[in-house]
Amino acid sequence: MKTIGLLGGMSWESTAEYYRLLNELTRERLGGLHSARCVLYSVDFAEIERLQAGGRWSEAGEVLAAAAGSLEAAGADLVLICTNTMHKVADQVQAGISVPLLHLADATADAVKAAGARRVGLLGTAFTMEQDFYRGRLAAAGLDVRVPDAAGRALVHRVIYEELCQGIVREESRAAYRRVIGQLVADGAEGIILGCTEIELLVGAADSPVPVFPTARIHAEAAVEAALGSTALTGTGAGTGTAGRNA
Repeated sequence: MKTIGLLGGMSWESTAEYYRLLNELTRERLGGLHSARCVLYSVDFAEIERLQAGGRWSEAGEVLAAAAGSLEAAGADLVLICTNTMHKVADQVQAGISVPLLHLADATADAVKAAGARRVGLLGTAFTMEQDFYRGRLAAAGLDVRVPDAAGRALVHRVIYEELCQGIVREESRAAYRRVIGQLVADGAEGIILGCTEIELLVGAADSPVPVFPTARIHAEAAVEAALGSTALTGTGAGTGTAGRNA
């Protein structure tokens, strides 16, 4: 089993889910007392959020690249950035290590296409929904990506940072997310990408009339496949992605 490096803490609420998922999926595959071989570097999210808000992405990339280097030094054979938004600096992170980076957008695109969907709604932080680093990568994989209107994007973003990243799960916010999902489905979405790893703490399949694609689970599944040798990892580069499966 290869060692999985987790670049986490953004936020730790979803990083904890990554750890749980990796171990549950490994036990399902191998049985008995098996668990995932992994190492974790958890950053202080307050520092990263300040860099995000200030548009200081290159500095944030330097922080994460150094952390990824520590994961490699600790024995990681592959690295996961345990957040969608910080894939904005995926190229910087990959440039700082010699082991593969499993890109979350690639695994997600594979899962969506495997489910037979092409037109999808995307929920995430404002950075993820509005900028091209994530939407563009999904589009390059052949997906037609829709996002909520301006009011919907603002609501989804606010709930992520003010509630979910702080461990707060409110029924009012779940209802609001359901309304946003309904609007995306009315716009033609055949599936909904939960493109922020915290969103899975709030909504799931029961909250959507179309399939949902939970990115933390998809990423964890891709990592276990790679760690157990089911998916070949060759070369390096931010495009080194592995196939995920819809949960």
